[in-house]
Amino acid sequence: MEGSENEFSLSLTGADCACDVSEIEGEVSSMEGVRSCEFNPFTGRLRIVGPIQHRDVITRVEKLGYNIVEQGDKTIGLQEPHKPTGFFHYMWRSLDTRLAILGAVLILPGVIFSEILGQHHIIIDLASIAAYITAGFPIARSAWRSLRRGFDININVLMTIAAIGALLIGAYTEAGMVIVLFAFGEALEGYVTEKARTSIKSLVEVVPQRATIVHEHDGHVREILVSVETLQVGNLILVKPGERIPMDGRVVKGASSVNQAPITGEGRLVEKIVGSEVLASSINGEGALTIEVTRIAANNTISRLVKMVEEAQEKKAPAQRFVDRFARYYTPIVVLLAAVVAVIPPLFFDQPFLNPASGSFGWLYRGLALLVVACPCALVISTPVSIISAISNAARNGILVKGGAHLEALSRVEAIAFDKTGTLTEGRPSVVSVRSVNCRMPDLKSHSPYGSPLCEECDDLLALASAVEAHSEHPVADAIIHEANKRNLGLKYPAAEGVRAMVGHGVMGRVDGQQVTIGSHNHFDRFIFHPEDDCLQAQEDALNSYTTVMIEKDGEFQGAIALADTIRATSREAIEILKHIGIKTLVMLTGDNRSAAETIGAQVGVTEVRSELMPEEKVVAVNHLQKEYGHVAMVGDGINDAPALATADIGIAIGGALGGTAQAMETSDITLMSEDLRQLPFLLRLSRATMRTIRTNVGLSLLTKLAFLILVLLGFGTMWMAVLADMGTSLLVTLNGMRLLRRPTSGYSNL
Repeated sequence: MEGSENEFSLSLTGADCACDVSEIEGEVSSMEGVRSCEFNPFTGRLRIVGPIQHRDVITRVEKLGYNIVEQGDKTIGLQEPHKPTGFFHYMWRSLDTRLAILGAVLILPGVIFSEILGQHHIIIDLASIAAYITAGFPIARSAWRSLRRGFDININVLMTIAAIGALLIGAYTEAGMVIVLFAFGEALEGYVTEKARTSIKSLVEVVPQRATIVHEHDGHVREILVSVETLQVGNLILVKPGERIPMDGRVVKGASSVNQAPITGEGRLVEKIVGSEVLASSINGEGALTIEVTRIAANNTISRLVKMVEEAQEKKAPAQRFVDRFARYYTPIVVLLAAVVAVIPPLFFDQPFLNPASGSFGWLYRGLALLVVACPCALVISTPVSIISAISNAARNGILVKGGAHLEALSRVEAIAFDKTGTLTEGRPSVVSVRSVNCRMPDLKSHSPYGSPLCEECDDLLALASAVEAHSEHPVADAIIHEANKRNLGLKYPAAEGVRAMVGHGVMGRVDGQQVTIGSHNHFDRFIFHPEDDCLQAQEDALNSYTTVMIEKDGEFQGAIALADTIRATSREAIEILKHIGIKTLVMLTGDNRSAAETIGAQVGVTEVRSELMPEEKVVAVNHLQKEYGHVAMVGDGINDAPALATADIGIAIGGALGGTAQAMETSDITLMSEDLRQLPFLLRLSRATMRTIRTNVGLSLLTKLAFLILVLLGFGTMWMAVLADMGTSLLVTLNGMRLLRRPTSGYSNL
């Protein structure tokens, strides 16, 4: 259980279909002090609002025959006892389903001898009646509760009335067969629903429940295996090669490659060194890591992700709300129609009421069969199973969707706006050009914005700058050191001595006894001579939004290094895929100057660039796009893009698990957990496939009912055929919706 005095939730087992929802919500809503309640059979979560004691609600729910899953004072939504290993194990685990099995055994003589061979005997009839009573007791009990509660007509009421009517007209075998088929159909639907419900559990089942904590005392190191629940922020844990990382943390010792696919959906290995952030459930590679815990188990990334996915599954999409409202009025109307069908033809058109005429069924039988046809199970289940499967699939591929409404809205998007910095680009500086005054390739040194000339003199300049920046934490220093290490130049010079920062201007230090200064172009303009060509090149760099640092050694100008926020490796590919799947309007919004913005826009392939925008002007730009194109999505890093993300029909934050922002998961409609923009076209395909599946399911449900309605009215449809058709349709739409758990199998496949 969780929440406050006025709002809390419970996790239930044994509730799987629309009837269970109606019964649970009806019973709990009738309790004094309950203002509202809502139950989702796919998550098993019952949410209650009102000043009522938890224990009172638990007692009432358990009296209905459902189980509460709890541990202490917390709802355990992801853990259920008696997890079924197969359908028959599922059937045997509760009394109601065991009664259905007994009913199936008792109805077999009637099916074989009465229905197939046409032989009738009192013992066969008694066996059929016993099958009806045995399998029908739980159904009739639920129907009685529903009627007593407020004359709520649900599927159990319809089936009970139809079966009693069949008994009254002497159709004993058919009455028993209808009830047994219905009971088995409900059980099968519950089994499949439970399979769908457990899909999100795969996110947490891989998280280790124990961790190796490291204690250092008097120079001795002790390793102790403890439960992850006991770990606190600041504890040190050891993760050996090949093990899963049990907690969110920061590497304090060691280096390794880590597979973060369970969280981010990325298949590639990510290098982790001292200072790197790591996520619980990631798989460690070849090196041992000592990690400082940064979040407790209940608040780590995987726990928050699972909680948000569960909450998202409980939020109904507009399509689901429409179907629920339709079913609420549809069922009573069909009951009234069944009564009209049973009564009007015999009263006014001299048609048979009880007995078959001319080989067709009497009108009472047709009315009873119509009650069976009216069952709304397939219709009600057609939408939520699709949305929940899609949300679970997205989560497994590193995408957090906050609810079905956002998935539905995304399927209608006609235009997408992108922030530049941190979204289409890396959001941090990288070395894009190294220009030594002694470069042997002068024709290239000023014309290589994304790949410096590979000559010894330029490499030497980079190594020299790296030695001075070795102990700095400035982003420019990080970029220079990273580039030097990438070219294996990090150890060419020893780290500088006597390093002194010139705040706002640069840094200086002694390398191999020589004084080296690294400074901004402005600092060199004021204090240090540099050639005119290099000065003009630095000015051109500035127009292109590059940052230029210049290097001087013992009073002599050595050259310059240009840095820029580089384009993400996946940006252009993602944009091309979006165009391919039909998104024709892809707009980049940025505060950069027009020239630099258009250069980046051309490189990534967006269709339009809007530059020199303040954050509030990005909001205006999104509004203009909405007026022109209708539904618009905005993609940003979740920091300074918050107003524009909120304004768009769908706000999508990038890098929620790693580089973007700690608030991205909480504030956006959708969060891409990794920084791979190829997740975006995958998500769009998934949203469209979800809506296609919903339309297919709803259409299939309605067409099946219409077909059997016509058959029943013409006298060709039997009650047991109607039950079989309705249960078959329910199972079919459920399985069709669950296909979204597997399509596509990887984040970048086609749907």
